[in-house]
Amino acid sequence: MTFLPEARLFIDGVLCDAEQGRTYDVIGPWTGEVVGKAADAAAADVERAIAAARRAFDTTDWSTNVALRVALVQKLLDLFEVHRERLSDLARHEAGAALGAVARAHVGMALDGWRDYLAVFPQVAWEKDYGERPGYGMIHRRKALYEPVGVVGAITPWNVPLYVNVGKVVAALLAGCTVILKPAPDTPGMGAIFGELAAEAGFPAGVLNVVFGADPALAGEILVGDPRVDLISFTGSTGVGKRIMEQGAATLKRVFLELGGKSAKIVLADSANFAMDVASAMLVFHAGQGCAVHSRLLVPRSRYEEAKAILTASYARFSENWGDFDNPAHIMGPVISARQMERVLSYIEIGQQEGATLLAGGRRCTAKGGGFFVEPTCFVDVDNSMRIAREEIFGPVLVVIPFEDEEDAIRIANDSSYGLSGSVCSGDLAHAKRVARRIRTGSVSINGGMCIAGDLPFGGYKASGVGREWGVEGIEEFLETKLLAWTVS
Repeated sequence: MTFLPEARLFIDGVLCDAEQGRTYDVIGPWTGEVVGKAADAAAADVERAIAAARRAFDTTDWSTNVALRVALVQKLLDLFEVHRERLSDLARHEAGAALGAVARAHVGMALDGWRDYLAVFPQVAWEKDYGERPGYGMIHRRKALYEPVGVVGAITPWNVPLYVNVGKVVAALLAGCTVILKPAPDTPGMGAIFGELAAEAGFPAGVLNVVFGADPALAGEILVGDPRVDLISFTGSTGVGKRIMEQGAATLKRVFLELGGKSAKIVLADSANFAMDVASAMLVFHAGQGCAVHSRLLVPRSRYEEAKAILTASYARFSENWGDFDNPAHIMGPVISARQMERVLSYIEIGQQEGATLLAGGRRCTAKGGGFFVEPTCFVDVDNSMRIAREEIFGPVLVVIPFEDEEDAIRIANDSSYGLSGSVCSGDLAHAKRVARRIRTGSVSINGGMCIAGDLPFGGYKASGVGREWGVEGIEEFLETKLLAWTVS
């Protein structure tokens, strides 16, 4: 049964079908059945979107009319608020969000982040005065101007699509860029709604365009390779991010990358609430499908057996409290697709082959229906050299690693190709801060502190990416610097 309206392309101010009317089926993670239809963009559709965005940037006042940009971005937010129920339906049917997760990362946090962008926008500096300097017998006055980079290709993933779409599209529009949004094939509706509501809000033709299709790479590769596109903003896997950097080099394209993670939560021996800190590490929110989730739990070897007992009880209590489509208390549903389910299950098999011990879960859960359900899974007796400790699984799989002392914990946390997020728990705040400073990662939560929000910069070290999204810094990613200098005497 089809639940969702057909997702249509938005090119040069017009909602449209793909070339030759091509469409593809959108598969619902909860059922494994078709929940909607989406336009299947061809190369010609992407070319039209690029041409429209280029023309809108080069020939209209969008890049210089700040008041117009702010007014339309606010109007678009107001329309999204009106359509909250539809956003919820899209998050649930397309992305597999559990009802309890919708108000958080999927819809609530996304719209909160949109408001944060508008709130911090007045802090963006459009000029910087470098003062005067003597030279060559004259006095020189210097000033930097910050201008929009141009046409942006925003390539977004399926895990929390509205949140990531907002993070890129709203920042780029406020900066004065024009945008081609390319959402993932699994979640086209959460991209298509940007076009529908932009048309209703009265956006100038070509300022915002939305293209998607069944082929996950076609539109993205065209955007990356086209010299008319000035910047690519990508969130997704590290492997694809590397390919984007390689392909973008031909046109010396600016690239923002928010990539994978294998973040560590360190519970120190002096934790004030050891049981809660360990139990809350269960990797279950949205079935572990988040780049910044803490998928490695590091606990003192002296309390390792205690930690295992806590987790055994916690997973047992949780076992009946997930996977109900209509339960507002549930925060975990299926993974996104059959392909992702097989990937997660393959890693669970790898973990057992490597010698890790399954403490909980480890199987596909057919009792929940025909969708793509994987049991909440926890491995213990894990060494940080194992693949399940080093590679991003992107599923509900937690690995628990013992450490000998604080230095060992820091070593293990940093012994990763990734560096996106992390967490430290201690009864001594100063102690926790000292440890957090030594972890090479883009954000660290200390004793549960909220380190990811729309007014804060977010991004990673090492293979976790390049650049920062959200906050003032997220808008500034879409600006170029122009230096002016003139003589005054």
